[in-house]
Amino acid sequence: MKRNLTLIGLALSLASCTSLTGSGIEEVTVIGLNDFHGNLEATTFAGVMIPDPNDPTKQVRLTTGGVEVIGGYLDTERAKNPNLAFVGAGDLIGASPITSSLLRDEPSVIALSKLGMKASSLGNHEFDQGLKELLRMQNGGCDSNDMAKACKFENPYPGAGFQWLGANVVDKASGQPVFKPYLIQQVGAAKIAFIGAVTKTTPTIVSPDGVSTLAFLDEASSVNKYVPELKAKGVDAIIMLIHEGGTSKDGFDKPACGTLTGPIADIVNKLDPRVDAVISGHTHQGYNCVVNGRTVIQGDFYGHLLQRLDMTVDTRWHKVTSIRAANVVMDTRSTPKNAEMTALVTRAKTLTDAVKSQPVGTLATASILRAANPAGESALGDVIADSQLAATADRGAVIAFMNPGGIRADLNATGGGTTATFGDLFAVQPFGNTLAVMDLTGAQIKELLEQQFDNPNPGSNRILQVSKGFTYSYDSTAPKGSKVDPASIKLNGVTLDPAKTYRVTMNSFLATGGDNFVAFKSGVNVLQLPNLVDVDAFLAYVKANPNLAGGAQDRIIKSK
Repeated sequence: MKRNLTLIGLALSLASCTSLTGSGIEEVTVIGLNDFHGNLEATTFAGVMIPDPNDPTKQVRLTTGGVEVIGGYLDTERAKNPNLAFVGAGDLIGASPITSSLLRDEPSVIALSKLGMKASSLGNHEFDQGLKELLRMQNGGCDSNDMAKACKFENPYPGAGFQWLGANVVDKASGQPVFKPYLIQQVGAAKIAFIGAVTKTTPTIVSPDGVSTLAFLDEASSVNKYVPELKAKGVDAIIMLIHEGGTSKDGFDKPACGTLTGPIADIVNKLDPRVDAVISGHTHQGYNCVVNGRTVIQGDFYGHLLQRLDMTVDTRWHKVTSIRAANVVMDTRSTPKNAEMTALVTRAKTLTDAVKSQPVGTLATASILRAANPAGESALGDVIADSQLAATADRGAVIAFMNPGGIRADLNATGGGTTATFGDLFAVQPFGNTLAVMDLTGAQIKELLEQQFDNPNPGSNRILQVSKGFTYSYDSTAPKGSKVDPASIKLNGVTLDPAKTYRVTMNSFLATGGDNFVAFKSGVNVLQLPNLVDVDAFLAYVKANPNLAGGAQDRIIKSK
């Protein structure tokens, strides 16, 4: 849908008022960024279509985001109203493009710090590399679990200039928060409290070993616990930063929508009424809604949109008297660029482009897609599962499973041709998971397949991608535990024997029960392969199979 960006920008310019100093009334602007995922450079945004510059009869996606444009927008708005706070709603790092990820996401943290970010909720992807590495990202230093990447952008790495917040993340032994639960920021004459939380489902969507010492508590009750303490400190406003979200039927630019559903709506309905507004993330949606009289906003992902709250704050009575909310498009055509960010991106690209541009093989078409068919199987998922099986066949593996959430992008050959580079492959699998092999019985594999439907995160795709030769069918309407037809589970046309043992490959995330696939934790004769990274297996497969085509998506059958 085409958006009127001129009107959106005009409305926001009119909203940027000066402070009424001395009156007790303060005009405060809060700018939020969610699900940035280390996207230092601009990317295309599906929410706005524009005429194709090469063919005006066609439409293409608008290019938006990137730290240069985000920085330019913040510069412009701070010049209008210095009472501006820049904050985040989690997943600022993790699952990042190679320009950031190959440098351990340090350029992204440094960039956001230089842009004046003050606080962000934790996101599940902040925990991708475990608690120790996340604490390093917060506090600085070079004691990383990946010394090949750490401190290559800036040595020593200085740490984040902003505070990650996690009111609901506590140490299991002590019950105490591992990160600060909140931050009080002086914005002009107003005291604004930012309190953070991350989805309580985090242990099911990151490698369990990395968060084994942590408990992720109920989001609303954890935030509510601190509200009396904040009010006792005389704060004028409380903004919740949360890495959890929902979906809305309305567009990102419709104000005060009333159609928001999902976990965030349930959380907001349980919040203390003294929480004034909620900046959210996680579901990669653009919405600007009202739930139970309270603004709840999310800004898509990758910096395509910034969430904006223009608040009138009465510092005499310590309350917010009005909030005007909007999602602002970070349009690269019209937004000025921040020169310091341009220099930062240039340095990151200089350090990574040589690796990124290395050709590794050819594809049959310009792209192999990760979009799933109605059964949940994707052409790219087939290829990745096949690559992992090929890499571990010499360890006796006969079946490989791949989690769909680990496939972060389509495999797009550089420049629209058919030659794939390392950067193209890395964009698909940026996590750096290693591979593992284990023995599972036919009965355990049946149990594993049933766990695809025990989804703690409704609406997300959890159908495992499977390697060539492994097939089965399922009935989504059948009772829990009976959706997969055991007679249909076959390897090379032969039905699996429930009592027989099969050698199975998966990545390290799944091997420890990631995505709640706990059947993997019952495997025996487990062989961890610390020197075999998933993207390296993928690279070897692409190299060994010139003119590689996507899978036929005929391995998983959905009967109903």
